[in-house]
Amino acid sequence: MAIWGAQTVRIDEFEYARERERAAELDVVRGGGIDARVRQGVSHRFVTIASYVMATVALLVALGVCRVALTTVTVSQLRSNVSLRSSIETAQKVNADLRIERSVLSSSSRICRIAEQNYGMTMATTFDEIALPSAEDEAAAEAAAADPQAESAATEQSPAPTRTVLSPDSQAYQGEALTYSDLD
Repeated sequence: MAIWGAQTVRIDEFEYARERERAAELDVVRGGGIDARVRQGVSHRFVTIASYVMATVALLVALGVCRVALTTVTVSQLRSNVSLRSSIETAQKVNADLRIERSVLSSSSRICRIAEQNYGMTMATTFDEIALPSAEDEAAAEAAAADPQAESAATEQSPAPTRTVLSPDSQAYQGEALTYSDLD
């Protein structure tokens, strides 16, 4: 700043005046120019297309993950099926071997041979007979006790008593008894 007479004058005032003259020559247009697009930002159309592309990529990734998961589950199921099949085959082989062994071990000739050789047991030559009177025989016996003449008539009309025979060859060893109406 400088003092000229009684007033203060700015020294650089002339420079400001020149700059104002130059600025008046230029027209300022807002929003135009080379960098207007940069300042504007990304267009709405670009954002929409980019979101569609991202959604498509996400869908493809999700489908890929699902496919890999299904393939993994399928492979594990196939492996378990193979192991199950092999264990079933093993069990069938063991079952066949056990059936053969059971038939060999339950053979009656083998059992008799072991009983004779190891325990000194022999087959029975005599059989026990158990005579069980039938209900009709019991009624006739009671009637005979009451009337001695009826006894002679009852014995002539009644058949021989039923006898149950238990023998090694009979079915009594399997839970049933053979009954014969007359054994003589």
